[in-house]
Amino acid sequence: MLLGAGVVVAGGAVAAAVTLWPAGDGGGGTRASDSASAGTGSTSASPSPSRSYPLSKPPHTIPAVRAHTAAHGPGWRPARGARVVVDDDGLADEGKLLAGELRMTYGGRNGARSGDVELALDGGGDAESYTLTVGGGRVRIAGPGQAGVFYGTRTLKQEVHDGGTAPEGVVRDGPAKPVRGFMLDIARKHFTAGWIEDRVRELGDLKYNELGLHFSDDQGFRIESDTHPEVVSEEHLSKTEVKRIVALAAERHIAVVPEIDSPGHLGAVIAAHPDLQLRNAQGASASRGTLDISKPGAARIVDELLGEYADLFPGSAWHLGGDEYQALTASNPAASYPQLASAVVKRYGAGATVADLATGWLNDRAAVVARHGRTPRAWNDGFYRSVKKASVSKDVRVAYWTGKEYGARQPTEYLAAGREVVNYNDEFLYYVLGQPQTFVYPTGQRIYEQWTPRVLRGTTAVPASYDDRIRGGVFAVWCDMSGAQTQDQVAAGIRMPLRAMVQKLWDPGKPELSWKDFQSLANRIG
Repeated sequence: MLLGAGVVVAGGAVAAAVTLWPAGDGGGGTRASDSASAGTGSTSASPSPSRSYPLSKPPHTIPAVRAHTAAHGPGWRPARGARVVVDDDGLADEGKLLAGELRMTYGGRNGARSGDVELALDGGGDAESYTLTVGGGRVRIAGPGQAGVFYGTRTLKQEVHDGGTAPEGVVRDGPAKPVRGFMLDIARKHFTAGWIEDRVRELGDLKYNELGLHFSDDQGFRIESDTHPEVVSEEHLSKTEVKRIVALAAERHIAVVPEIDSPGHLGAVIAAHPDLQLRNAQGASASRGTLDISKPGAARIVDELLGEYADLFPGSAWHLGGDEYQALTASNPAASYPQLASAVVKRYGAGATVADLATGWLNDRAAVVARHGRTPRAWNDGFYRSVKKASVSKDVRVAYWTGKEYGARQPTEYLAAGREVVNYNDEFLYYVLGQPQTFVYPTGQRIYEQWTPRVLRGTTAVPASYDDRIRGGVFAVWCDMSGAQTQDQVAAGIRMPLRAMVQKLWDPGKPELSWKDFQSLANRIG
């Protein structure tokens, strides 16, 4: 417990006013809008009246904090001579970053004094949770993991932005969903390393924890390769640039999730290896980027690339794509592509389909990334309904983006089968340059007012009983018409959608601010 005591002299009498509130993240608290007088669920006393300061109000941040216990006091703002100190050397990066942002001194492992901010590893539970306590002229941010402490510093940064004051009392906070992501298609459109780094800083301040890079497709292969330099597009990111992006993301507790989509969407690779292009019985090419997965060389080149980039991207997740294999759009895939029919019978026996072969391909790639300690993810339309002998490995998480493909499965089919799903709903979370087909640019207001993580397909939510299997959501930028917008236009267009989505991933409750007020808050705190 933290104890605050004040002595008030009135009419010659001396009276002591004592305020108690819990320290740490041991439960209790109220929603941010609730009065402290509602109690904290613990034995702490309600704040005592103060002659000088009214009861504090909850902070206004994006995403909103989950709970705030109010108290009387002046609050806190950076002052000359104040320091950021830590109780563990593992928090040095978080401490130095905050000190630089607030123009304070980094004091290392020293005891906190008046005016200071102390960062501490303390308590148990979710590593992304934290407690932020303002009282006694100082701030203490504590959590069971470095990520949670970092998120606490993001809350403080927003509270004191542009001369603001962090309100007295205790914030207890943590995310509802463990995956809060942004995916960028750098294959169809080259984005500079500096622009991506700016997005990493933006994502970190909003408490996102995932950046996806889709860097291989028909239009380009955009990261330097040592094993296959022949597939790399002229405009690309060097490995040095990628390492810098990955390091910056790690400082902000953001994992970078790479995607080499296969066995479709490999046009840039096939351009350098035309012998791997899928051709039908008449010798005509299938759609561009369609790999002939009956050829041993096809698996070899993809696996070599997967292995090469495993060292470049040290995160825990890996996106394998797996969608839109054009061989399966033929009315009779086995007749159109007899080499695939022969390969599937050899692997699975009579009665197996080309969809079985494509499923086996996905499982083989999942095994490759699993050997590197990664959890694989694949697009939902890569889970083919027409399989007879094979099924996608249970370790592969579903990236659910659409229900428009032929034979589409409802999200509940995956959830009922026990699979974990990540929400990429193309109705709300797809920002497709040029707005081709039926796509329109998503708006923050529509996400804020109509979308939740349970809205996986279209506009209808799945039952609440499946909520625990929905890992979170990812907002995706696709560059189908790469020249439709500049980098700066993309940054401006996704600004409010990113803020709206993270609010819905962080707090499962209905937002307390109206959309107009949420917009105003976003403009105020940056």
